[in-house]
Amino acid sequence: MAEALQNYDAIVLGAGGAGLMCAAVAGQRGRRVLVVDHSDEPGRKILISGGGRCNFTNIHAAPDRYISANPHFMKSALGRYTPDDFIALVDAYGIAWHEKTLGQLFCDGSARQIVALLMDECAKGGVAFAFGDAIAAVDHADGRFRVTHGGRVSEAPALVVATGGPSIPKIGATGFAYDLARRFGLKIVEPRPALVPLTLGGDEVLFRSLSGVATEVVAQAGKGRFREAALFTHKGLSGPAILQASSYWRHGEPVGIDFLPDAPTGWALAAKRERPRATLRSLLSAMLPDRLAETLAERVNLPGDLANLPDKGLADVERRLGDWRFHPSGTEGFAKAEVTIGGISTDGLSSRTMEARAVPGLYAIGEAVDVTGWLGGYNFQWAWASGWAAGQAL
Repeated sequence: MAEALQNYDAIVLGAGGAGLMCAAVAGQRGRRVLVVDHSDEPGRKILISGGGRCNFTNIHAAPDRYISANPHFMKSALGRYTPDDFIALVDAYGIAWHEKTLGQLFCDGSARQIVALLMDECAKGGVAFAFGDAIAAVDHADGRFRVTHGGRVSEAPALVVATGGPSIPKIGATGFAYDLARRFGLKIVEPRPALVPLTLGGDEVLFRSLSGVATEVVAQAGKGRFREAALFTHKGLSGPAILQASSYWRHGEPVGIDFLPDAPTGWALAAKRERPRATLRSLLSAMLPDRLAETLAERVNLPGDLANLPDKGLADVERRLGDWRFHPSGTEGFAKAEVTIGGISTDGLSSRTMEARAVPGLYAIGEAVDVTGWLGGYNFQWAWASGWAAGQAL
């Protein structure tokens, strides 16, 4: 038999970064808040992020580093809660941090420090928690939301959907947010894996033999162009440059790789003049990991000394190595995706409050929404900013 009805000002579904931030902000504003999560502990995605050190924000966070069907939607929240704001919170807790590369900020210690910070902020606001509670039902009538969870029934005039997307199902991620949003008439932008390794098939399978080889490249897919490391795997391509490009990649499209981003125009012809007895293989080995150089030289198939190779052939090699086209067979899916692109359409939400226009009191934040950041702390900054925006509005 279910327990007596419990009343709150707001119920937050999901104890990830966005949900905890929202609950803390609303709680400290005097709202009675309940956070419900089917996991036994909060912040599971935070705990595994950044190799366990949590890449908690990026100092370069700006709207143009996010992907959404509406490229303007995230401007309000990101503008009102900035990386500096979260850094100030981290500093207030005495958590040591460092910048790794490209504006990425990590804890010196453990990601658990970020979860502890958020839980402490929630405690300051008197936030109640229901961990390990599966959500059995969500009902809405007379301007109130009723959530049945773990044998209990809780009710509030505001409901915040902060259950994320389906990426990394091994930590309990599901498409729950989408099912709930559809029930309330909100549209969904087709979800797909993002920040995810790409797979190679067909005659590109031979590149899998390079598993473990990494090199700095410029990777391009669609409008995305990123200079970072690429890593060959036993399934295809990974590494930061590839994960970034994957968010812009669509099935059937190529991914362009510049294997020699620092090589000047005309480098092959210059080498022919300066080292006529060298081979293309030895030339590439001086600039790339040996196994990669060997494979690329085989694919280009220009054997012999540089002196005996036609200028046109060498110019073609330059062009190919500067924009080597891979045709991925797919991705490694949600199981390996760090985040989800797509989700609850921003068309039905207020960019200032994250509230659904057609359903007063219903909010959606974090990864559940169709806003996806680049690799490197951007998605956490969206979690903090969107959670803060909703928490201010509750």
